[in-house]
Amino acid sequence: MIEALSKTTQSYGLIASFAVIGVIMWVSYWLSDKLTRGRLHGSAIAIFLGLLLAYVGGVVSGGQKGLVDLPLLGGLGLLGGAMLRDFAIAATAFGVNMRELREAGIAGVIALLMGVFSSFIAGVAIALAFGYTDAVSLTTIGAGAVTYIVGPVTGAAIGASSDVMALSIAAGLVKSIVVMIATPFLAPYIGLNNPRTAVIFGGLMGTSSGVAGGLAATDPRLVPYGCLTAAFYTALGCLLGPSLLFLATRAVVGG
Repeated sequence: MIEALSKTTQSYGLIASFAVIGVIMWVSYWLSDKLTRGRLHGSAIAIFLGLLLAYVGGVVSGGQKGLVDLPLLGGLGLLGGAMLRDFAIAATAFGVNMRELREAGIAGVIALLMGVFSSFIAGVAIALAFGYTDAVSLTTIGAGAVTYIVGPVTGAAIGASSDVMALSIAAGLVKSIVVMIATPFLAPYIGLNNPRTAVIFGGLMGTSSGVAGGLAATDPRLVPYGCLTAAFYTALGCLLGPSLLFLATRAVVGG
């Protein structure tokens, strides 16, 4: 039975991975409904369960890629890879009303710049508080606070160590989860109830998964607008991290 299941999942890895993700999402939303009455969004629980399962998979297999190292779940490597991730982010743009997007205008651009620089500065400050003083480490961790994608991209470009890049990813994940959980609670107080403010919010927060989950819990109709600027945010961070932000950090701290 197990041998037949193993052959089937290895032959149809992507289909098997969809089934696994479906079960995780079902459990996550069930826990969200039963334990938190929807206050903690199912997507946040799913991210936590995914991280937990990745750790368990790494321990069981002795590998470095989490559940992907288990033959039964090898298809997760494709489903969770960069290609489908970027496709999902880009696909959200098809739900955008361009008239609403244009109305955000310069405010959306300013939000993007403010979001990248404020997150980077906060990340650098935390890194300094924990004893990091060299420009490479400070820039990498600061970039991770921008998003968990920008951190490793920046770190790889400027020669950061693997442990520092891991910290940058952790910083980005914490930010993503906090944004996802806090958004529905804060939305009424910050006027997050229309496409224009969703565009600005996506530019300020930037983390695509956090913005998507938070807006989905607030109003699903706002998701495409927030995710559009969040996608630009990630691209802008990847551009500025290894260049302007690194040069500025090195000019301030030396090294």
